[in-house]
Amino acid sequence: MAHGQALATLRGTVADSLSGQPLAGVSVGLLGQPGGTATDALGQFQLAKLPPGTYEVRVAALGYRARQQRITLLAGQVRGCTLTLASAALSLAEVTVSQPRDLNQTLAAISHIDQTLRPVNSAQDLLRLVPGLFIAQHAGGGKAEQIFIRGFDADHGTDFSVNIDGMPVNMVSHAHGQGYADFHFVIPETVEQLKIYKGPYTARFGDFATAGAGEFSTKTSLDRNQVKLEVGQYDTRRALVMLDLLGRHHLLSKKPESAYVAAEYNFTNSYFDNPQHFKRFNGMAKYTGQLSDKTSLVLLGSHFQSSWDASGQIPERAVNEGLISRFGSLDPSEGGQTSRTNAYAILTTALPHEAILRQQAYYSRYYFNLYSNFTFFKDNPVDGDEIDQRDTGRNLYGYTATYDRDTHLGVRNLHSTLGLGTRLDEGGLLLRRAVRRQPTDTLDTGRLHEQSVYAYLDETLDLTDRLSVNAALRADMFVFDFRGQIADSTGAFGPLGGRVTAARVSPKLNLYYQLSPAVQLFARSGFGFHSNDARGVIRERNASQALPRATGAELGSTFKPVPDLVINAALWYLRLQNELVYSGDEGTTESVGATQRFGFDVSARFQLTRRLFLDADANYSHGRLLERAENDNYIPLAPTFTSIGGLTWKAPTGLSASLRYRHIDSRPAVEDNSIRAHGYFLLDAVLSYTQPRYQVGASVQNLLNVNWNEAQFATTSQLRNEPSPITELNFTPGTPFYLKVNGSVFF
Repeated sequence: MAHGQALATLRGTVADSLSGQPLAGVSVGLLGQPGGTATDALGQFQLAKLPPGTYEVRVAALGYRARQQRITLLAGQVRGCTLTLASAALSLAEVTVSQPRDLNQTLAAISHIDQTLRPVNSAQDLLRLVPGLFIAQHAGGGKAEQIFIRGFDADHGTDFSVNIDGMPVNMVSHAHGQGYADFHFVIPETVEQLKIYKGPYTARFGDFATAGAGEFSTKTSLDRNQVKLEVGQYDTRRALVMLDLLGRHHLLSKKPESAYVAAEYNFTNSYFDNPQHFKRFNGMAKYTGQLSDKTSLVLLGSHFQSSWDASGQIPERAVNEGLISRFGSLDPSEGGQTSRTNAYAILTTALPHEAILRQQAYYSRYYFNLYSNFTFFKDNPVDGDEIDQRDTGRNLYGYTATYDRDTHLGVRNLHSTLGLGTRLDEGGLLLRRAVRRQPTDTLDTGRLHEQSVYAYLDETLDLTDRLSVNAALRADMFVFDFRGQIADSTGAFGPLGGRVTAARVSPKLNLYYQLSPAVQLFARSGFGFHSNDARGVIRERNASQALPRATGAELGSTFKPVPDLVINAALWYLRLQNELVYSGDEGTTESVGATQRFGFDVSARFQLTRRLFLDADANYSHGRLLERAENDNYIPLAPTFTSIGGLTWKAPTGLSASLRYRHIDSRPAVEDNSIRAHGYFLLDAVLSYTQPRYQVGASVQNLLNVNWNEAQFATTSQLRNEPSPITELNFTPGTPFYLKVNGSVFF
């Protein structure tokens, strides 16, 4: 380049070749040149300060066929281009391990492979896509699943954040459990992408993101319409319809837009002795459009409702003594109803100076009513110990905004994100005793008003062509407000009310080194937290216990030792300042003190042949209570070793088959390890045949029909004729051999 010759700039947009919608997160680079970039939320990219000349531009994204295009740049020129990518069959040889825009998503390659290979037929299947995450259902399918990840019994979401399209799923100060994440309002076939974040290392996740976070995204458009029917054992029925409202006409428009509706209905009596009468309806509508070259709009509305009867958890002695079968019930009046209505709008705007502003406003209307009986006749030997927990009508309001900008610090790329947001939960909470779903005494009643406000600054700097640093600072403030009445330990009913304000600052620091095109190394660290239930915070009047801090770090790598093998491995450490658990069943807060966990995660995805794929996850954790004596410091129900994996065969004729396993080891159910929750090993199988106009398939859960316990707790309970309470393992039996078949029509 001659002295003083002006440099050139290449700007472009990458879109899906079928829908015309812009693609975010696409890798963009120049062959033979170090560095590169990725498309923003509007599918746009920029490569600046380029000497004039001819370049080969390469764009690539998971699930798409990589494309190269030759472009000549003149001195001082700002040239634009538009590139389209077509979807392609999965080939692990084409999977890259670098993440040029969202470096903290180190499991991106793994999660994309899983979404492509693993069949998903329920919201539970979506959660199981998170490597190392196990779930347990213990209320007839209508309640949120119990979540196990990285050595946490995260209850229903206390230490794992779940989000869909930027909208939170976890509920604060819930009637049944802190962080309650009922994901059943999501239709699985509408989910397009999953991003996984382990540990408290990512600034845009705050409350509940201690062990990690799962970020799901629904489709922007449908490739085709679909009607699906599914039938199975135990009177199982499911119907699904997904309809594109604009057809192909939108492709004729200069500005792409799409709109679709989807609905599903489920019914099953399940495998318990008492029919479950489980019913669920989901409906949603979504619109995505380009208002201009610089602005896009997304609108979504959805509604979910469910009702069920539950057999509940049963003590081992009731089965051993022949009082009931493994699938029996001691209180067949358990069960409940729940509903959630959602609406959101997302406006994304390209601003001057290569910046993007994303704004989202969301609203949810939520209702929950659950009848449970865990102790049977311990407190009330005549009528039983059934309780009724209710969210009597919650309004959830939220707003988030992020400002993203790509700049330079000297000659190095700098990506900056400024985020802010607020969330407000308002509604009534109620805890009562009940007899066969007829409420009796009130234990806890009042009105919740809880608001959080946050802001964060996230900076990613390319220190060299291979080394990047991500540093962030997040600040959260919570206002806990509850006005009501609550019964004390003697049963006396008295007022509980007040307001407590608490704040938390959480720094993050992460390093990423691209050792080679096939090896990425990372070192990550950060602080996080999960909030406590508002009633517990106000009762204790101690702001320091409202947002207990989590401190985490990990070392790891995503690498490809051979072209067809992708491995992600990490050694991690996590300490909680004060592990606080809200027990919705008792209406009280329990502190177990400080806890410490460390372990390793390994995920491997291997394409054995063009048609045969192997996957496996192995996760080990060692966790202890730090303020108790040795051998009395086990963390109850914390998993120590879990593994999931399988073989998948995909033929070009449309035939595919999968054989999968799930394993969790036995683990302490109490602090002294005197009672243990039983581990299990299960095999599942899936077979499907897909053609352009139809699909047929079958699935089997628990192929070997083994007896296993899904949910397990050490509970002190008393049966009707027992003279005194007994503490032992109570459990919900897992699914026996369970066959389902399905058929779909595409048009």
